Amino acid sequence: MKTYQQLWQSLTPLYDAGEAQAIVRTVLDVKYGMTLTDVICGKVNELSADEGIKLEEIVVRLQKGKPVQYILGQADFTGRTFHVEPGVLIPRPETAELCHWIAEDGKKEESLGSVSSKDMKKQILDICTGSGCIAITLALDFPDAEVTGWDISEDALRIAQENTETLEAKNVTLEHRDALSLPEEKETWDIIVSNPPYICEKEKADMAKNVLDYEPSIALFVPDEDPLRFYRAIAEFASLHLHHKGLLYFEINPLYEKETREMLEGFGFRDIETKEDSFGKKRMMRAVWA
Repeated sequence: MKTYQQLWQSLTPLYDAGEAQAIVRTVLDVKYGMTLTDVICGKVNELSADEGIKLEEIVVRLQKGKPVQYILGQADFTGRTFHVEPGVLIPRPETAELCHWIAEDGKKEESLGSVSSKDMKKQILDICTGSGCIAITLALDFPDAEVTGWDISEDALRIAQENTETLEAKNVTLEHRDALSLPEEKETWDIIVSNPPYICEKEKADMAKNVLDYEPSIALFVPDEDPLRFYRAIAEFASLHLHHKGLLYFEINPLYEKETREMLEGFGFRDIETKEDSFGKKRMMRAVWA
């Protein structure tokens, strides 16, 4: 049986040392209930023969680039565990920061737009919901709100539905909708949020193998010649279906922050603000429908 050090070092062709260690510790925690103290004390070498074989099988899959979240069938997001599998995008920490921003706005005594701590009965729409991580997080943060999640992928909607049930987000409704062909809705919303596909094809060269080979391209990529394809469609929809002073939130491609801002201004949105993520990249945008 390999030691903990040998296990994580076997992943360094794909990951840096810190990430490789974190991945192996996650596997040991989820699959074998080992704490960091257990790992340091060498409990890995006390696994049974069968457990050791299964662990090494997992490591072989990791060496091929399969994301640990898909292998384990789960991902942590805002302190909650979401089910994920191939066919749905793995929730990112940057997206959790977007949810935190929305929650903070909602908790302010006098927040921008229509979000108010005095009136939490909100209508919230999450377009391109994926695993449901944004919709469910907001539903649990605002239990009196009515939250709707839309996605074009049946696999994503199935996984999102499982997550709503597991996390008991009873105020979430999921629907099959195409973000590029949004319907004429009579309903209006207080908040519309989206983390749509925004990575250009030309950016693939700089992306990790575990993302390119395993995560769904439909949730990631847009053509080089039309990087704002989804943002434009969603902004146009939002301009027709947000309440007065309703809020539109996007996770954005930092490369196109200026273009995204100008596009929103063209639709009539005001008080547009961009926030950096924890890595210092312009990753989130909020706009008020005026």
